[in-house]
Amino acid sequence: MATGSNIRTYFQGRWHEGDLAVIRAADQGAWLGANVFDGARWFDGMAPDLDLHCQRVNRSAKAMELVPTCTPEDMQAIIREGLAAYGPGQSVYIRPMYWGIDVDAGGLGPDPGQTGFCICLEEVAMPAADQAATLTRTRFRRPVLETAVCNAKAGALYPNNARMVAEARTKGFTNALVADAIGNVAETATANVFMVRDGVAFTPIANGTFLAGITRARHIANLRADGVEVVEAVLTFDDFHQADEVFLTGNFAKVTRVSRFDETEYRSHAMADRARALYWDWAARGR
Repeated sequence: MATGSNIRTYFQGRWHEGDLAVIRAADQGAWLGANVFDGARWFDGMAPDLDLHCQRVNRSAKAMELVPTCTPEDMQAIIREGLAAYGPGQSVYIRPMYWGIDVDAGGLGPDPGQTGFCICLEEVAMPAADQAATLTRTRFRRPVLETAVCNAKAGALYPNNARMVAEARTKGFTNALVADAIGNVAETATANVFMVRDGVAFTPIANGTFLAGITRARHIANLRADGVEVVEAVLTFDDFHQADEVFLTGNFAKVTRVSRFDETEYRSHAMADRARALYWDWAARGR
């Protein structure tokens, strides 16, 4: 089932209307899991950091031992061609994807001679600015590079994230604040995380267990340019209980307020709102 509506699919050299079937039952990516994707956004007539998302999906492919078949520059041009079918008031989720087709000589990995590629555009509304997440802890953790392809935005990583969210929902929360392998905070199940204390913004330092996102980096740069001290550090769950404010960042919603972490409630959303305003201003300048 698709996330959004009004879907367009680029496959085998042309755009198709609708949610086109592109992966076959015997494709390596379907049953052995070599598949990667990226997500960008088009809203208010803007596609911020589209070039960086196209570059990252190719890096993800290489990390998964797939051979990219489309340059980031060509990918951007194809995406913009596809976006021309949408109006300025529509918001679109942009998802380029690669997957393995044949199995390699070892009988497990993807054959480098063939790589599937498509781009999916789905109309999905941007979440409201005042929408807030609630967080809880989960028994599941982020993997390390020695046990999973943490340096790729890989579909194979998401079942672990999904069970984090499922556990959180059984406890009455919308998302999970997740630990890395040694017990420090890494991110949430669906987005990078920031906390604020005494006017300083903190975010977990990238340690290879999670993707330090493109939108995360953009918020760090924007906040610093606006005079906010932003610190990448090792953070514990206690740090988040002692925070004045917590917010999430990611491509899908850009900024999401957090109202609660277990028994700790956050009354302030000032930094989240500031980050959101700075992001929209930055994106509009590069329209």
